[in-house]
Amino acid sequence: MGSIHQNPSFQTEVEPGRVLTMPADGTGLAVLDPWLNPFRDALRARYSHYKRFENQIEEAGGYDKFTQGYKYFGFNVGSDGTITYREWAPNAETASLVGDFNDWDVNAHPMTRSRQYDNVFELVLPPSASGEPAIPHGSKVKITMTVRNTGERIYRLPAWIRRVTQDLSKSPAYESIFWNPAAHYQFKHPRPKKPASLRVYEAHVGISSSEPRVGTYKEFTKNVLPRIAYLGYNTIQLMAIMEHAYYASFGYQVTSFFAPSSRYGTPEDLMELVDVAHSYGITVLLDVVHSHASKNVLDGLNMFDGSDECYFHGGGRGRHDLWDSRLFNYGYLPVTQFLLSNLRYWMDEYRFDGFRFDGVTSMLYKHHGMGFGFSGDYHEYFGDLVDEDGVMYLQVANKFLHNQYPNVITIAEDVSGMPGTCRPVNEGGIGFDYRLAMAIPDMWIKILKELRDDDWSMGDIVHTLTNRRHLEKAVAYCESHDQALVGDKSIAFWLMDKEMYTNMSDLTERTPIIDRGMALHKLIRFITHALGGEGYLNFEGNEFGHPEWLDFPREGNNSSFHYARRQWPILDDPLLRYKYLNEWDKAMQETEEHYGWLHLPQAYVSRKHEGDKIIAFERGNLLFIFNFHPTQSFSDYRIGTNLTGKLKIVLNSDDPKFFGHNRIDPACEYFTTVGDWDGRANWIQVYIPSRTALVLGKSDDVSHT
Repeated sequence: MGSIHQNPSFQTEVEPGRVLTMPADGTGLAVLDPWLNPFRDALRARYSHYKRFENQIEEAGGYDKFTQGYKYFGFNVGSDGTITYREWAPNAETASLVGDFNDWDVNAHPMTRSRQYDNVFELVLPPSASGEPAIPHGSKVKITMTVRNTGERIYRLPAWIRRVTQDLSKSPAYESIFWNPAAHYQFKHPRPKKPASLRVYEAHVGISSSEPRVGTYKEFTKNVLPRIAYLGYNTIQLMAIMEHAYYASFGYQVTSFFAPSSRYGTPEDLMELVDVAHSYGITVLLDVVHSHASKNVLDGLNMFDGSDECYFHGGGRGRHDLWDSRLFNYGYLPVTQFLLSNLRYWMDEYRFDGFRFDGVTSMLYKHHGMGFGFSGDYHEYFGDLVDEDGVMYLQVANKFLHNQYPNVITIAEDVSGMPGTCRPVNEGGIGFDYRLAMAIPDMWIKILKELRDDDWSMGDIVHTLTNRRHLEKAVAYCESHDQALVGDKSIAFWLMDKEMYTNMSDLTERTPIIDRGMALHKLIRFITHALGGEGYLNFEGNEFGHPEWLDFPREGNNSSFHYARRQWPILDDPLLRYKYLNEWDKAMQETEEHYGWLHLPQAYVSRKHEGDKIIAFERGNLLFIFNFHPTQSFSDYRIGTNLTGKLKIVLNSDDPKFFGHNRIDPACEYFTTVGDWDGRANWIQVYIPSRTALVLGKSDDVSHT
């Protein structure tokens, strides 16, 4: 009798108390989501592609060796002062190291071909008799190569260089610097534990000064970190850290992947920023750009060895028409080593705690999301539209990061909603922890631009806030840096516009526009926080209703810094009304810290009444009630709940300390009555004023308020 062969499988707990058996061939996603059953072959092929590439990494020495490329390539200084420099340049015939240290003599320090690796050039520089490195710290260096077949001599910034600087008085191009300080930064504080609920403060060091100039790492550490800690955010997402030639690109035209931007200070200054953030218990994420690279040749990776390929695809596949940038060849082992080593470098050398991956949609699809509207049809996520090498790279990156750093956090900036983006790789997923809920900010801006308050649809708002894949975590936000850029404006400015210049003082009239704007600013942010995801994100300054918009110095605005800064003085002025919004934001974060709704299951929405403009839901053992009606307050309004007994107020947006009208008695108690209402077992009656959010909790669990 023949033996029966069973396909390998594994068991996994996908949510508390729910254990599923999944095939070990990458089709586990179809166990979670039966609608994926017709795509099992595609999932299996995708996983096989990932496993084949992982085998190549193992053959190259395994993940640990493979991801420490920065300790082999680029400049490395031994304990005795010996400098070793290596570079991968497959199209180069010869290579030399030049710089201030050898008067830029192309013949002084020729590099030799490695006997160990193909297409690698290397140079070993012994120290001086006194033990000093042959290249002085802070001096300029470059690699010069002659190109195969043509013999053309080219000069490039080393691909793995850790410090580049720019002198705009001489040239917009960057110079590469040999960085070897006598004293290396010593980290003092351990990494914080991984937050159960992710509350992210998205920040840009350069715009963090209130003065019209580029802010610094040290200023951010001293002036901004305490503000973030005060508000109760447990995570910072730092933008525009990887060096980029064009300041106005918001950091998305990276030229040197291993160099923190010198605009803001030294590498040690950034290390100190991360270290001090850790002392506050704050996790720090890097906004990493592996989706594309600057097309700059003189100070970027483009045509590094004189060829159109090298780190990128050749021809049209290697160019992003909308971003005017170069696209990586993720399926080429040396390129993947460069990128994976880049991730490890930022984790190990700077102690970052994870990454927000920029431009994931562009990485996942051959069309890069350009001119393509995703409908949610599953056929859009498989077949010829998908860049399987891009999917594979993200799977490999997430697998490595989560194995190497068990507490790492990775977030995908993806608009497509590809199934499995936030499921483990062994299930056939891409392995991210979270994805950004990018439809939410688009909804709020569209509502504010196009609809009268009476026409707001409670059903549409709830649908957008809750429309996410089950068991795939999302980070909700109502506005980010994208919404604040020139051509758009902050939610506060959409709501209050020019009256922010005249009526934000406590000494001025409380006009209808200011009253409406302040109330809706609180409600929009809070319902997004409570209903929209498993994480929450706020962009720097928006928590207190930062006016106007964001615009970096550029030719079109006469290189002005006026809108490329954060106006902290308006928050710190006790006579101005921004303080009320700031305190509301603090109250949201502190209440979430206590009740933890972000890491609990999605809310049960019991009411979305279009006429009354009421939304009610339960999450985290709390009852949330929102009244978006512009004029109507309701007495003895009946709300269904599964909570029982005596309820008390946990949070009330109508409180005077949040610029409310004080229409609700803070000592009020609510008693549940048994009886079906809106599909819940009990009901209560509340007074819910217009444009007010009210949160109720069990009376024995509201001591923190």
